[in-house]
Amino acid sequence: MQTIRGTSHGPSGTCGPRLSSIDCATDGRKVPVAVTSMSSDKRGEVPMATKAEPAKTKTPAAKTKTAAAKKPAGDKPNALQKPLQPSPELSAIVGSNPIARGEVVSKVWDYIKKQNLQNPENRREILADDKLRPVFGKDKVTMFEMNKHLAQHLK
Repeated sequence: MQTIRGTSHGPSGTCGPRLSSIDCATDGRKVPVAVTSMSSDKRGEVPMATKAEPAKTKTPAAKTKTAAAKKPAGDKPNALQKPLQPSPELSAIVGSNPIARGEVVSKVWDYIKKQNLQNPENRREILADDKLRPVFGKDKVTMFEMNKHLAQHLK
């Protein structure tokens, strides 16, 4: 067991951990710790301290009650789950049926990976082919711009 040189903190003869504080090695602030009791043969050494556990504010039962109080899952779908009609340009990639926004992004990524359209030097860039060029409006877009261009083709 690693030890810290020093004297015992708190009244002697107490059972269980005692609370104390030590100087943090990186920035010098005081960190609360729990110190365990010493054995009788190691007077003058305090066992290596561990950080004290923070007090819990919520019980697990309280979380389940709040989750149950929310509206049921069977209500209307959220914005990502709502089926949207793709434009004719986008339907060449994802199909012409109404589809959720998340599914559109997944299908476009599947198409990009299948056609090997990511820039090999910068994998964040997508090199548009003949089907993607009308959707993106240019030859090269970043993966972060892609959702902006896809949103313009969903109604």
